[in-house]
Amino acid sequence: MTLDPPRGLHAPAHKTAPHLIALRADHLPDAVEQSAALGWPYREADWRFAFDLGSGFAAEVDGRLVATALWWPYGQTHASMGMVIVDPGMQGRGLGRALMEKLLDEARDRTVFLNATQEGLPLYAQLGFVARGQVFQHQAVLPADTVLATTPASVRPLRAADDESVRRLDLAATGMDRTALLNALFAAGTTMVVDRGAGVSAYACAREFGRGVVIGPVVASGADSAADAMDLIAALAGRTRGRFLRIDVTESSGLSAWLSEMGLPCVGHAVPMVRDIQARAIGANAEAEADADADADARLFALSNQSFG
Repeated sequence: MTLDPPRGLHAPAHKTAPHLIALRADHLPDAVEQSAALGWPYREADWRFAFDLGSGFAAEVDGRLVATALWWPYGQTHASMGMVIVDPGMQGRGLGRALMEKLLDEARDRTVFLNATQEGLPLYAQLGFVARGQVFQHQAVLPADTVLATTPASVRPLRAADDESVRRLDLAATGMDRTALLNALFAAGTTMVVDRGAGVSAYACAREFGRGVVIGPVVASGADSAADAMDLIAALAGRTRGRFLRIDVTESSGLSAWLSEMGLPCVGHAVPMVRDIQARAIGANAEAEADADADADARLFALSNQSFG
């Protein structure tokens, strides 16, 4: 998440006061241009995907879009926030803070998380967010002749009968009801699972995003969770040879060095931050413990992207 990028990319600062309103679908073409100016390669389809899953606010000056911010509720207890962008010509006017405060008002007493750049850390800390680890962004055009591990027989495409198992696994790993997100991911791309005959123990998604394809989320449980996560990533990566591929992995995944060796170097990192006014745990809650005992050791290895988590 980036706030108030360097001046000079767009028009000079305006003296007209910004007007904060609900983000609308007709803002999205301008939002694409705004994010592109920051080097974020979002397509309009990516903005639409995010907009359809959540809601947000926009700032306008004389009818021109100058800032955006979105949030995505996960049930009644959690939410993520992201795509907070301020036009370079509107820096220094508190728009980033104003947008974040609007989002936090909407989220009420939910536990909220986001992934911050170094530039955004001070503001988020002032708003009550606490840093927790790192997320490593790996990406490259995967050469067509890349040699990947042979996909084991336990890795297969998602079936309709797997839906409940995958949702339970995701709930156990994140502690959040991400039903709407999972539905959208399943519809938008490819999902693979690990099933050794005793049920699904891991899953991973891949979809069109930005400059090419993004893999995530990746969730796995059990003693072989790390190996299962790598098998899923390799299987999905094998379908994207010759294309741009991105994956954002958690610090706790331990997969960063492996991805670099595979040909996907780390090009940056973000800082996961949590605002938890109800002292809830990210990654576990009472509902998860009650409904997902068998997946109690489930882990989130890769994010769906840095906005959604």
